[in-house]
Amino acid sequence: MLRLRSSVLAHLLSSPSTSHVSPLNRLLSCAVPHISSNPSFAVEDYLVGTCGLTRAQALKASTKLSHLKSPTNPDAVLAFLADLGLSSAAVAATVAKDPQLLCASVERTLAPIVVGLTGLGLSRSEIARLASVVPGSFRCSSIVSNLPYNLLLFSSYDNLLKALKLHTNLLGCSLEKVVKPNVAFLRQCGLSACDITKLCSNATWVLTINPERLPVLVARAEGLGVPRGTTMFTHALQAVVCLSEEKIAAQVDNLKKAFGWSDADVRIAISKHPLLLTRSSDILRRRSEFLISEVGLEPAYIAHRPAMICYSLEGRLKPRYYVVKFLKENGLLDRDRSYYYAFQMTEKVFLEKFICPHSEAAPHLAEDYAAACRGELPTRFIFS
Repeated sequence: MLRLRSSVLAHLLSSPSTSHVSPLNRLLSCAVPHISSNPSFAVEDYLVGTCGLTRAQALKASTKLSHLKSPTNPDAVLAFLADLGLSSAAVAATVAKDPQLLCASVERTLAPIVVGLTGLGLSRSEIARLASVVPGSFRCSSIVSNLPYNLLLFSSYDNLLKALKLHTNLLGCSLEKVVKPNVAFLRQCGLSACDITKLCSNATWVLTINPERLPVLVARAEGLGVPRGTTMFTHALQAVVCLSEEKIAAQVDNLKKAFGWSDADVRIAISKHPLLLTRSSDILRRRSEFLISEVGLEPAYIAHRPAMICYSLEGRLKPRYYVVKFLKENGLLDRDRSYYYAFQMTEKVFLEKFICPHSEAAPHLAEDYAAACRGELPTRFIFS
């Protein structure tokens, strides 16, 4: 029945009204009998049985739909989403994200939004993707007026969707009061259009934050020694947005204690990798014990290459260290070869540089490396 209503809905939405009674009203009155109150209607069961949510998702979502007394409107919304092209799984995920979408009026809200988005040049598949990513904004008419500016800002529809996945309320945020003032300030900071696009793609919250707070955060990011417009500036903003000045000061002390760094070392490390400030004391301690005590790196050397502190200890640092040490011990690699060189490269390049060339001289190396990545320590990687 849902499929039937879906196809009929598409036809009626695209047909002009010929009377004071809209096509959609005729559809709903015929397809689903109006029920003002249905004592037997159970929202949680409906979410599971009809929408496809898990019981846990339905329990959480039902708290926002306690006022629903009938499946009439939710049925119309589900039919509408199906007609847009959303699969059953996509519909379930969309409803789980925003249960209140089931309360939106198809005729007064959803259909006009689709018409508006179509008028902007979006295809039905693009509209369907948008609905599934930002269902909350999809029931706000401002999505139509806000979309062109954001498309221009992010330079492509795909880039915008990626940003929306990080910050779903972007299209519902006021352009004139929030988004445009923040973009204008970033331009005053010397960031080019390309810089702003890159920044906002990784830190979309920059566009929706209170415009009075953004200059404060930019100043604090610069105070970490990270110039505006650099690659690390985004990370610096991410760090300061979630840390107070007191927490930053405490983290600086943690870094000094963990790595034996001077004030100068800390400034160098943070300027090169601001997200060090977000790492826990336990992570810092364990990285320090491994890099300094086991690998034998000097504190100052680490300060100039702080990214290695943020690499996975078990999944990256240790397995690659064992491989490089094995190759050195067996005369297959120059003893002066830097461990950091092996740490910082991608997995594909590491395999090409350190594993594949030694398949004959060390036939078990690939197998041992895979075991080390799983947290095991092959006997061949144990050195006296």
